[in-house]
Amino acid sequence: MTTFKSTHHTARKMVIKLGGSTLEGLNETFFRNFKALQDQGFQLIITHGGGPAINRELAAAGIVSQTVNGLRVTSEEMIGIVQSTLIGKVNPSLVHELHSANISAIGLNGFDGGLLECEFLDYENYAYVGEVKRVNINMLNSLTEAGIVPVIACIGATKDGQALNINGDTVASEIALAVEAECLLLVTDVAGIRIQDEYQTEVTPRLIEQWIEEGHIYGGMIPKVQGALNCLKAGIPSVQIVNEALTGTTILSEELVK
Repeated sequence: MTTFKSTHHTARKMVIKLGGSTLEGLNETFFRNFKALQDQGFQLIITHGGGPAINRELAAAGIVSQTVNGLRVTSEEMIGIVQSTLIGKVNPSLVHELHSANISAIGLNGFDGGLLECEFLDYENYAYVGEVKRVNINMLNSLTEAGIVPVIACIGATKDGQALNINGDTVASEIALAVEAECLLLVTDVAGIRIQDEYQTEVTPRLIEQWIEEGHIYGGMIPKVQGALNCLKAGIPSVQIVNEALTGTTILSEELVK
């Protein structure tokens, strides 16, 4: 993936990915801790999907969706619904919540200023699903340096203007890599990784692989940690799996632990 070159001074940046049930109504603790991160000097960027909302709209239209390798296969009929749901409903609702908490934010998607230039990932298997080829980091840097939080819906655009659905974790990691974020926060409905009824505060990829092998990490946590490990391998220094209070488990690359 390539990026637009930035002319701005590198600042401390953090990308926060909101997904699943966390989008259905954030609590006061989230906004308090969000502001605390800003007070610590972090320039924050939010990315989001909207699985539950999309599922409701597809069901209302009588459309059955399926996933392949964790990605929602998105037909031509579905991409319009996914686009209108994320850009027209989920994104403005989230921006409104932030504004109500006195946090300056602006809603964006891949079309805005060529933010997420994409290509088809694999049309035969996934149809209208995209992979990110270029991120307009100048626009993101201009907004964050002005104290405005970009809130990015996971819709990309091809060079000829075709909307493509992009996996939420993929957008979060690509944005984090492009802006050279110090950390990526994956906000879920659990407070991190729990091993034998005890939440872990700091772990390494080696420990995670061991716990998966031993069966301590299982079910829905497996794709979450695998996504985190992919981000670390791609070059993000640390990834956190956290709850709405933004507390949970920090996964550090082996190099930082040594």
